[in-house]
Amino acid sequence: MSERNKATRTPTGDTAPGDPASDADIGESSGSGTTSDPLVGAAAVTRVFGIRHHGPGSARSLRHALAEFRPDAILIEGPADADPLVGFVAADTMAPPVALLAYIPDSPARAAFWPFAVFSPEWQAMRYGVEHAVPVRFCDLPATNVLAADDDARGGGSDPLAALASAAGYDDAERWWDAVVESVPDSAAFEAIIEAMAALREDAPHSAAGTTTPTTDAPPRLGAPAPVDTDVPGQVSVLPVGAPDADEKRSAETGFESPAADRPDSAIAPLIVDHHTLVREAHMRQVMRQVLKGGAKRLAVVCGAWHAPALVEPLGPAAPDMRLLKGLPKTKAALTWVPWTHSRLAAGSGYGAGVTSPGWYHHLFTETERPVARWLTKVAGVLRSHDLPVSSAHIIEAVRLADTLAALRGRPLPGLSEVTEAVRAVMCGGDETVLRLVIDELVVGETLGGVPDDTPTVPLAADLRARCKTLRLKQEALARTVDLDLRKERDVERSHLLHRLRLLGIGWGTPTTGEVRSTGTFRETWMLRWEPEFEVRIVEAAVWGTTLRTAAETKILDTASRDDVTVTALADALEMALLADLGGATEGLIRRLEAAAALDHDVTHLLGALPGLTRTLRYGDVRGTDTKALAHVADGLLVRICAGLPGAVTGLDTDAAQALRTQIDAAHTAISTRDDEHSSTEWLATLQRIADRDDVHGAIAGRAVRLLCDAERIDDADSARRLAAALSVGNTPAAKAAWIDGFLGGRGLLLVHDRELLRRIDEWLRELHEDQFVATLPLLRRTFGSFESGERRAISQALRDTGSAPTTSDSLTAVDPIRGQLALRAATAILGAAG
Repeated sequence: MSERNKATRTPTGDTAPGDPASDADIGESSGSGTTSDPLVGAAAVTRVFGIRHHGPGSARSLRHALAEFRPDAILIEGPADADPLVGFVAADTMAPPVALLAYIPDSPARAAFWPFAVFSPEWQAMRYGVEHAVPVRFCDLPATNVLAADDDARGGGSDPLAALASAAGYDDAERWWDAVVESVPDSAAFEAIIEAMAALREDAPHSAAGTTTPTTDAPPRLGAPAPVDTDVPGQVSVLPVGAPDADEKRSAETGFESPAADRPDSAIAPLIVDHHTLVREAHMRQVMRQVLKGGAKRLAVVCGAWHAPALVEPLGPAAPDMRLLKGLPKTKAALTWVPWTHSRLAAGSGYGAGVTSPGWYHHLFTETERPVARWLTKVAGVLRSHDLPVSSAHIIEAVRLADTLAALRGRPLPGLSEVTEAVRAVMCGGDETVLRLVIDELVVGETLGGVPDDTPTVPLAADLRARCKTLRLKQEALARTVDLDLRKERDVERSHLLHRLRLLGIGWGTPTTGEVRSTGTFRETWMLRWEPEFEVRIVEAAVWGTTLRTAAETKILDTASRDDVTVTALADALEMALLADLGGATEGLIRRLEAAAALDHDVTHLLGALPGLTRTLRYGDVRGTDTKALAHVADGLLVRICAGLPGAVTGLDTDAAQALRTQIDAAHTAISTRDDEHSSTEWLATLQRIADRDDVHGAIAGRAVRLLCDAERIDDADSARRLAAALSVGNTPAAKAAWIDGFLGGRGLLLVHDRELLRRIDEWLRELHEDQFVATLPLLRRTFGSFESGERRAISQALRDTGSAPTTSDSLTAVDPIRGQLALRAATAILGAAG
């Protein structure tokens, strides 16, 4: 760690704990839990409330305890430099779950979260403070220190609750805590918690200063599983965009791993009070001394249960704490409130202090009357929304079963395990798939919080909020589908917004296929789902500009200016710029694309770029964009493609030929869609030159013939002659199969309607020797396997109906004179009667 002894100031103007100047003053007056300052006096009282983060029982008990204690100052475990943000808790538009976000302005990807739900004890402490005009401060290490910590500064560790649960005869720490604390809220439980944690800490060795022994208190990384945790401060690190998955890589921001309770050896892992825990507790004590010196008479401290024994009176001398805090690394940090979701509070999301059932805990905290019956009613509503038969009788029987299970297990009230078993048995009929619906939608849930509009944030985030409000786009945690009609002004603006966000790496919207079938370009369908991590990505994207338009333009132009950018990538970028209405970037992208295309001699690159340019021209028509310059670029690309393609189709192996055939198909579709006579003529002339060559791979030659036939540049007789030549004895069976694959290629209806073509192919297959048939079978199977099942059935039916006998023109035009005269007389009689 670097030595930094420079004094810093907290955002409120107070001297920060750990500064030499302030700590010396505190140390002179704080030899015990109270100070000798006359403002405090001997009557000052401190109470420490050891809680479990995101525990509804702890939250309810804490509210009762605070009402009984009536503190005049409250300290909460959390980043000490977040004190100015406490006032936003009182806003009407502040709706948990929310999180404190801390990030380094110069490196936004290095960030951390401290989440809070309505059932979090810390949130209830803040609410109590703002409701009763009691000052509330955070007392944990500031974010400036947390974000500057070395990646290997902390590790995972064992779970203290596992030891207590084991001593009580439980094999699951979650069930033990739920039964003892969460299900029976009682303000007197805090003394017992402190006593239990003190007993555990007495036997736990303390690591030497400067070492990094594992601890259960390590804030975790995203993507890692997490145990029951009474102590983790709620911090979640966020990986930068494009970084490896969190399951495979320790967080580049904080280096925290999941606690050891999820590892197989967690049951035998010893409890250790590591150096990082000691540093954090030293900072908490320093803040306590500072508040007491400031005149607090009744101080309430809300912290993780594991820390509680270290914060009770007497606090001891300040000098050892000053030494622990001296020289901690620091960096600049910005903090704000951001919305959060229940799913991100779940342990399954990788949040180390997460709970397994945030939706259930929210229900327990908000529904105090008949919570089990109300919960099972919600379960019935979820199942009915999925068209599953659930009646009121199911609810009644499920309540009875849950109560019975709780009585058999000696529990005062049914817990989540009893309720879940009742749902599985009564409402789901033992079907785990149906039960998963309940777990995902209710037990975990997807509630998204909200923050006030005046919350401090970067200008880009403010612009996004304003645009969402104007366009009536609501950020929601649950995925929903939105159909946009680009003939409407508001929907066009929504499309621009979502495309700009995608360019900035914020995937709020994902293009998808809508239920309304449409082949035009005036409709878009998006799947919208807001993730809390997008808040960090917005901060990261703020380096490109202060508004979504300017930021997207700057970023796309920066990407296009790279030396290694390809023509295809530039065409895709140009298409995205048009979709996002980035007029300021379009001209620069067109110039860059022209320059790149002039220097690129690879025809495959040019072919790959052409479909994107054509789509861009089509979108320009519907969006009213001037695409004259873009049409000039597309024409230039086509000229280069037509000149170079005949030479690029020779000497190819099967894989290369298949890849090039796919590009030719895409280019042909794009040119046909553009409907430009000159472009179509040049392109078909190029295909004619390819079809007339003998040194072209069959997959490409056959496809060229097929495309020319579809465009009526060659007639059926000519295509039949070319097929006969391809199937002649001069070619190998593999070459013949490749030509047929290119000619048919996913178009099985040709064989259904063209019986002559079907007969020729059938005769060729019948004449193959066994070894030749075996050699060509894989390619033929791929060819016919690409047909739809209905097409294959129609082909087999055609073979049964006609066999392999040739269908001659004489048989089609032969006339029976006698029967013809009978038909003429009948027709004459009918017409005469009608007249």
